[in-house]
Amino acid sequence: MRRTRVLIAAAAVAAVGIAGGVYMATASADENTAPKLEAEAFSAQSGAQTEGTRDTGGGKNVGWLANGDWLQYDNVSISGADLSVRIAAQNQAGGAIELHLGSPTGQLLATFPVAYTGNWQSWKTVTATATSIPAGKQTLVAVMKSAQPQDFVNVNWFTLGTGGRPPATATVAPPTSAAPTKSATPAPTGSTPTGSGSGTAGWVDVDQAAWQKQLADFDKVQQLPIPAGTTRVSEFHTDCSVSGEAPDDPIVFPGLPGASHMHTFFGPKVSATSKPADLFAETTNCNAPGDNSAYWVPQLQRNGQPVKMKSFRVYYGSRLPDPSVTKPFPPGLVMIAGDAKKQTPTQKGTNGQFWCAGSAEIGRSADGNWPVCAAGGNLIFQLTFTDCWDGKHIDSPDHKSHMGNAVNGKCQGDYPVAIPNLSFMVNYDSLGGDGLALSSGMASSMHGDFMNAWKPENLNPLVKVCLDAHAKCGTTPSFTGG
Repeated sequence: MRRTRVLIAAAAVAAVGIAGGVYMATASADENTAPKLEAEAFSAQSGAQTEGTRDTGGGKNVGWLANGDWLQYDNVSISGADLSVRIAAQNQAGGAIELHLGSPTGQLLATFPVAYTGNWQSWKTVTATATSIPAGKQTLVAVMKSAQPQDFVNVNWFTLGTGGRPPATATVAPPTSAAPTKSATPAPTGSTPTGSGSGTAGWVDVDQAAWQKQLADFDKVQQLPIPAGTTRVSEFHTDCSVSGEAPDDPIVFPGLPGASHMHTFFGPKVSATSKPADLFAETTNCNAPGDNSAYWVPQLQRNGQPVKMKSFRVYYGSRLPDPSVTKPFPPGLVMIAGDAKKQTPTQKGTNGQFWCAGSAEIGRSADGNWPVCAAGGNLIFQLTFTDCWDGKHIDSPDHKSHMGNAVNGKCQGDYPVAIPNLSFMVNYDSLGGDGLALSSGMASSMHGDFMNAWKPENLNPLVKVCLDAHAKCGTTPSFTGG
């Protein structure tokens, strides 16, 4: 099965309901003026993701494009009939990219043929001639066409006539990490457009004054002597219960109630309009003092009905060889782990598994994607977030690219700041088996969202006393053993 179809749109663009939900960016894209625009400068899109590119000039390209997917660009001027697109394609089936005016079904402006280029980062420029040259600003929609359902093309940029204006979204040097593959969620590059933040769609700058104050307060926290018998592992946790279930997602669909698939929320009450600052005024059911953060995952269903939760615990830890460099979360940080668009079988032995806690797995569902647990156990999923931060942004267009993984055991390069590693332990009151599905689709689409609303006076000691000292704590900065 191909991934679930979603839509991403800028906040100024009206939401369009389609299968799989509506994904919303957090700011309007820059105006795109001919002759050249970067593919990722869309105002709305269906079925796509961005990733770091290995093409000349670096920056990002748009990928994961299959038949019927589209990219919309607003306020575009077309200065001539000679058009081009920069593409890469590893799928030998090929296809075409159609440019339409106004909507995905509007007037056809041009068609670019797409053929195999060698791999997903082997780039080629393809040209086409416009059927007409419309005057003034236009809405331009690039529609993907292929005779088969799999992803078939990556797009880096378009040119729309003659002229020399630079791309609407500036690019930076190529990422130093290996090029992402199509079989996994795109690895964030950390390379953001020049002037990123409030001036670039989706990138949200950290409040540096508040962050520096938090760091200054964090540095004043005194380490505690670690008694004998303390388990030497960097860890503390919070336990939360369900605070609500709704088809909302204030990170991906801000301000759009009902635009998402169903989510199960933990901690404080959350709505489509919730922001990190709002959560401090809410009552939370999480038991770690000072934790008003919000957590959510897609709803698990059996035959269309919600499956009851058994428990939800978030572990905070460090995976670094030297955990003493770990800093607290910056104010307002949001991030996502997992991929709601991933729709691939999870047969026994594959990664990203639901598994049995408290008892053995004694079988699989008829489709092979879900375990069957012996009596006394329950279905569980562990979801782990990335834990190196770019130090600049509390959100990014895909809600992941401001975060990255350690390199050689250290947070460095584009992601120099080590923050606590989150791990959701999602326990269901279920023995697994047939009839299960996530509201986002197959088991492989499991994902989680985190909106930081820890009070610094509580979070700082937990990070300094527990994580930095490589010592196990519970919900407070006091040590535990065993």
